[in-house]
Amino acid sequence: MEPKAELAEQGAEGHGLTMRASDQDRDVVLTRLRDAFAEGRLDDGEFDERTRAALVARTYKDLDGLLADLPTRQAGTAGPPAARRGPGRFAVALKSTVRRAGRWRVPSRYTAVVYKGSGWLDLRAAELTAPDTTIIAVAYKSRITLLVPPGVHVEMTGMGIIQGGGEDDLDFRVPLDAPTVHIRGIAYHGTIEVSTRPRAEIRRP
Repeated sequence: MEPKAELAEQGAEGHGLTMRASDQDRDVVLTRLRDAFAEGRLDDGEFDERTRAALVARTYKDLDGLLADLPTRQAGTAGPPAARRGPGRFAVALKSTVRRAGRWRVPSRYTAVVYKGSGWLDLRAAELTAPDTTIIAVAYKSRITLLVPPGVHVEMTGMGIIQGGGEDDLDFRVPLDAPTVHIRGIAYHGTIEVSTRPRAEIRRP
């Protein structure tokens, strides 16, 4: 059942849309928002704004409004295309670019090494295959940008890692049982930036 219809049905059982939403209800909406973002129905700003709103939503009405302009998926119809397999556990770029974005499966341990190039690892619409994911990023005279969804725990250790955006909050209203992304970074004459949204001056490769 499509998330919006499911929320409406649950809310109609004697309480209406003013009924308090649960963490599970929020997860349903977050999943639909990630699908819409991967399908190109939401841009970066809209996805970020709605995801944050879903994390702090209190009632079914709050959640329903976040899906109001998205298509209803009827029961029994095909869902979004399955995430592609891969791309494996390692990525190496020598004077070139590593780019992972959209719907991709992230293994429990993923390593990206960039030498005199650039890296773009976008996890916002990706499928995390484990509750704990470790990303190892090595940037030699390079810049690696790593985007994570607001609804996950983020732990950062290493050298040359910065948290992007003055208003970014990587632990914004994250449930205790949310997935955790561990970022282990080493940057030599380079930068590894971790954020929930791309900076305005950074364009996707």
